Amino acid sequence: DLQMRSDWLFPICTGNERLKGGEGRKVHPTQKPEALLHRILLASSKPGDVVLDPFFGTGTTGAVARRLGRHYVGVERETAYIAAASARLAMVEPAASSALEISLGKRGEPRVPFGTLIESGLIVPGALLTDARARHEAEVRADGTLRAGPHTGSIHRVGALVQGLDACNGWTFWHFERQGALAPIDELREIARTGLAVAGA
Repeated sequence: DLQMRSDWLFPICTGNERLKGGEGRKVHPTQKPEALLHRILLASSKPGDVVLDPFFGTGTTGAVARRLGRHYVGVERETAYIAAASARLAMVEPAASSALEISLGKRGEPRVPFGTLIESGLIVPGALLTDARARHEAEVRADGTLRAGPHTGSIHRVGALVQGLDACNGWTFWHFERQGALAPIDELREIARTGLAVAGA
């Protein structure tokens, strides 16, 4: 998962994208590139949402919204722009709904605190967790913290401390025993997440 950059680089509106009227003149002097509106609409809306553009111009927002499965409302008073926008929008084909699905990745999933695993009975107080090679061991406490020797705290903090590191992803570092093999507690988090989704439906 990468964060969207704060500087966006887009070409100016030229070529086939640039609407031209009679005598090859630009229909609108400040027509925006579709790539810009594509980025904005993906970041700020989802399929089925309504997008409002109070300065519709030649309909760039509407064209991109339609292509991305959004509804749109455009406000424009110049008849030349309205005519150009209407013709432009009539030619836009919406993408298939399967192509509009957004992959949220891990960061988009509901957060599940480690304590939820204890509350739901997926792990019990007193259970022992180890790293993948069984070099470090920690006891699960009833309040959702771990204890490993002199170290106590969250799964992340204790994982970092036992390794002498500043940070650690406790979900992938700590493992539990299942049928004679070690598995990351992240698997229990997925079970809890599924249970929460069903309960919330």
